[in-house]
Amino acid sequence: MKRLPYALIALACTALLGFGYYLQYVQHLEPCPLCMLQRLAFLGVGAVAVVAALHGPGAAAARAYAAAIALIALAGAGVAARQIWLQHLPPELVPECGPGLEFMLELYGWSDTLAKVLKGTGDCATVEWTFLGLSIAEWSCAWLALFATTGLALTLRRERPAGPVLFRR
Repeated sequence: MKRLPYALIALACTALLGFGYYLQYVQHLEPCPLCMLQRLAFLGVGAVAVVAALHGPGAAAARAYAAAIALIALAGAGVAARQIWLQHLPPELVPECGPGLEFMLELYGWSDTLAKVLKGTGDCATVEWTFLGLSIAEWSCAWLALFATTGLALTLRRERPAGPVLFRR
């Protein structure tokens, strides 16, 4: 049972990343820089969850894995929230579209690129796909918030003794 929550998180992240690649390569929806950062968050959460599921950790390691999941998911949810904010700006306040992520990395390096990406661009404010009235960024934020909450719950969970307790003193 220790491995199950981590395996479910890993499976969900795999499915969500797979759907993102489906949208990119089959539906031809090109991800913006903020979308790519959210993908990295899903990848990070999923990678930690896979390691935890394979490891079958004891209490202390389980808390460390869960805390890592919660922190990565919170960072990703913050990026998604930023994109949601950009998507709800009036058109005249949306930042201009910028260059692609690969170009910016070559030109500016990691730290400057990250600062520019987090500001967002017009690409990040465009909503090209919705499901049940929510954009990709809104779905991403919801899933990452769920993973953060699950990670937090797993961090705070107390271990129960193995087996039933028949007699207590």
